[in-house]
Formats: sequence, C-alpha cells, structure tokens
Amino acid sequence: MAFPKGTIKELTFHSIELGEDIQLLVYLPANFSPLYKYSLLIAQDGRDYFQLGRIGRLADEFLFEREIENLIIVGIPYKNVEDRRRKYHPKGAQNQPYIRFLAHELIPFLDNEFPTYHMGSTRALIGDSLGATVSLMTAIQYPHTFGKVLLQSPYVDDQVLELARDFSEPELVEIYHVIGNQETEVQMTDGKVSDFLSPNRDLSKIFSEKPFTYFYEEIVGNHTWTYWQPDLRRALKMLF
Repeated sequence: MAFPKGTIKELTFHSIELGEDIQLLVYLPANFSPLYKYSLLIAQDGRDYFQLGRIGRLADEFLFEREIENLIIVGIPYKNVEDRRRKYHPKGAQNQPYIRFLAHELIPFLDNEFPTYHMGSTRALIGDSLGATVSLMTAIQYPHTFGKVLLQSPYVDDQVLELARDFSEPELVEIYHVIGNQETEVQMTDGKVSDFLSPNRDLSKIFSEKPFTYFYEEIVGNHTWTYWQPDLRRALKMLF
C-alpha cells in the first residue's frame, strides 16, 4: 500500500560551537501543519537513516496508520569518516563541541523553526555504532533536553561505561538498546577489530540497575544495516 509521503527539506545551519556549517535533512509528515505540535527525533548518521534505514518511509506508514505520535525527524549527515569519528567518538577532538551543538544550538533553532513541544520527554536522539555512542553521551549530559535515546549497536568503551555509572538522573531518560548477537568481531574504521557485544552487555547491566525506562535486546545479526533497518519498526513504535 502507498502511503502519503512526507517531505525532506535540506537546511544549512551555522554552528558557533563547531565553527562550521552543518547540513540538516528535515523530514516533515505529509499532513504537516503549523497548527499541530510535533515530537523530535534527531538522527546522527542522518543520510544513512533516510537512505539505508528508510526511516522516512516508516514514518509515512506509521503516521498514516496513526501508530505513532506527530513526529519531525532531523538527520545530521557526516561529511566523511574522519569527520564522523572526530564528532562521534568519545575521544574525538570535536566530541564535546558536537554534544554542545546538539543541546545549545540545534534544539533552540528547531524549536524556533518548527512547532515542537519544548520538553525533553518529546525529544529523542538516535544513532548506530558511534552515532549511538554520541547520542547516549548527549542524553546523559543533557537529560532535561533529550528524554529518549535509541541505540543501535553502540560503540562502548570505559569512558561510556563510567558516564552511565555516574549518571544521577536516570528517571529522566528512556532508553531503547539493541546489539547484534554476532557483533564479537566488528571491523572498525581505523582498521582494528573490536568486540562490541561484551561491553554492550556491561552497559546493559549498569542501565538495568538504575531506574531508567529501559528496553534491551540482543538481536540476531551483525554490525550492519541489514539488521538495524528492520529493527527500526519496533524502535519507533516503542518510543513514539
């Protein structure tokens, strides 16, 4: 069945924190109206989520069937592999400026540009791999700004585990967390091979011991869109 299609607007937004222009891909539902209020989903790896994840088509279907609330999806594409690592990796040179950009610059811009709810509980971050890592770090650092985070196979190191362990306001954040059961030898962009499954289990244990609203599953699959894409159907419904 063909569903009414939303539109994707391309905007360019200058970030003072990052000292560069950031491209935004903004999905607006087919029935978008300034008379309605909308929740926000902000996607790292933005172009990947639209092209490989087909997140816009999923939203078209769910919104038409009234299976999710009114939603605007904002994708932030990365420029190249080095740019992605600089911004998303916990030890990346622009990691903290990027997190501040999301909380202090992007949200005020989107709230001014679109009819959004101005509440953390209606704003979600999503990402895969390193994109999930920076999404989680942002939600932990700004839980009053981002109340939901959707993690698909996050990269987890000691810094991420420590952040999760020390987080003192878990009741503010809702977490959806999946990892593939075959993610024991993941080829990293720096050429190294890494076990993603074990540290994700460690992270899940920390989350489970705190009062997060938390969903965790080890899905059948490896570190690819072949498995992240179908998982989005459940993820979007659970969080929205």
